[in-house]
Amino acid sequence: MLAIFNKGLVAPPQELNSPASGKVSVKPKVPEETLKDFQSCHSTNAFSISIGDAALLSYIPPSPPHSTHERVFCGLDEIYCIFMGRLNNLCSLIRQYGLSKGTNEAMFVIEAYRTLRDRGPYPADQVLKDMDGSFGFVLFDTKAGTVFSALSGDEGVKMYWGVGGDGWLVISDSLEVIKASCAKSFAPFPTGCMFHSEGGLKSFEHPMNKMKAMPRIDSEGVMCGANFKVDACSRIHAMPRVGSEANWAVWGGGSGSHA
Repeated sequence: MLAIFNKGLVAPPQELNSPASGKVSVKPKVPEETLKDFQSCHSTNAFSISIGDAALLSYIPPSPPHSTHERVFCGLDEIYCIFMGRLNNLCSLIRQYGLSKGTNEAMFVIEAYRTLRDRGPYPADQVLKDMDGSFGFVLFDTKAGTVFSALSGDEGVKMYWGVGGDGWLVISDSLEVIKASCAKSFAPFPTGCMFHSEGGLKSFEHPMNKMKAMPRIDSEGVMCGANFKVDACSRIHAMPRVGSEANWAVWGGGSGSHA
């Protein structure tokens, strides 16, 4: 999977930017080049969608079908989601949210996101902790201009992110694509974490702890995009909120920013 978002829509974490990306021989690629490279590797079955000048999404169906880790793409009411992995408790989540039996993982993520966005009955971290399985997903709400992404904490699914040419945010499950697109400005997406374009990066496994950037040096001794870890010594102090303000309100270090 591949998701690329305009820097005017999503600001990548500053720590993902490597000072070496502008100095190495291989420069970060612009979004169109990255998409072309990704599709050339999967020319027979790659599907892609361009959403104005805001985003590019590309998806490859799983092969063989019904493999251990699914890849599912879904679009609903101008919200798009690419889901990788599997939810062991999908059936119970479908019942909990009152969804139809044919709901797949990507459809569930969209419905859970809409519930958070519109009504906010639970904190976002609780919704993700209720999802039992190995998973990674990227969601784009075109109406709100919102990006929402998360990765389970069991390391069963790999996901990477970085800063490509023109400062666009790039997210993919392909390390090769990320390296070619972002030069040195990339890192593994942190496990057990969620990213919201307005609220930033947060651990859903440890929601009351802040995140910290850890410098990363590659085998050539060059500074790369930072890894992000939970800071066990730093706590978020936020007043509990209720009602529709609760959905994204306590995201981002208790700043109160929300979508």
